Amino acid sequence: MKAVALNAAPRECVGRGGVKKLRSGGQVPAVIYGRNAKPENLELKALDIEEMLHKSVSETILVDLNVPGSATAKRLALLQEVQHHPLSGEVLHVDFHQVAEDEKVTVAIPVEAVGEAAGVKTGGGVLEHVMFKIKLRGLPKDLPEFVEVDVTKLEIGQSIHLGDIALPAGVEAIGDKHISVISVAAPLTEAQEAAVLEGATAPLAETEMLKEKKEEGEAAPAVAGKAGEKAAAPAAAGKAGEKAAAPAKAGEKAPAAKGAEKKK
Repeated sequence: MKAVALNAAPRECVGRGGVKKLRSGGQVPAVIYGRNAKPENLELKALDIEEMLHKSVSETILVDLNVPGSATAKRLALLQEVQHHPLSGEVLHVDFHQVAEDEKVTVAIPVEAVGEAAGVKTGGGVLEHVMFKIKLRGLPKDLPEFVEVDVTKLEIGQSIHLGDIALPAGVEAIGDKHISVISVAAPLTEAQEAAVLEGATAPLAETEMLKEKKEEGEAAPAVAGKAGEKAAAPAAAGKAGEKAAAPAKAGEKAPAAKGAEKKK
């Protein structure tokens, strides 16, 4: 992997307000860290980092970082992470991992398929990217920017595994060598396509049915009460603020209504 020259400067602006002011001035906040180095805040020109990303096939880039005014002006680093704005796509923050020329590192490298698979061309199969990136370990200068995989001989049902991929000298793949990276799957039959469509629409139909049932249940709510009990009889009409008369005991006459008097 060839190192790309990039200029940076020590950063004093920290915190939300300082970073916002930095971005409004056309700069991008960054940080560099490493196993044998303390983390240091940096700032880059937004145009420089965006141009570098535009010219690269991926965001896995080896950078020859020049930081005037710092204790270590020249540094070799890998672009570890780039944060983008979710709507505009502009670069918000950059992380660098400082490395040494003679120190092996592990990096996720993108995989690109080259050619048209025989199973796709003649059998109507579907080319499937099982892994879009693979982890490689090696010296920074030996690592490739991306890995090309020739798929022209792949038939339906065949795969290219991690252990089948040819790598540069001094570079090794990390992971299970029998795992599929790219494969060719058989085309779906009409019955399988119908099953896929049915499975995609089933949750929506179930949701609508549950919604209808809920609305029907809310239209006629049940009277609250204990199971097995009869509904209480409505209270007798009386004057406002008066309590209902207690029932008479056995053998006793019912009390006369209030206000009722015998004629003299």
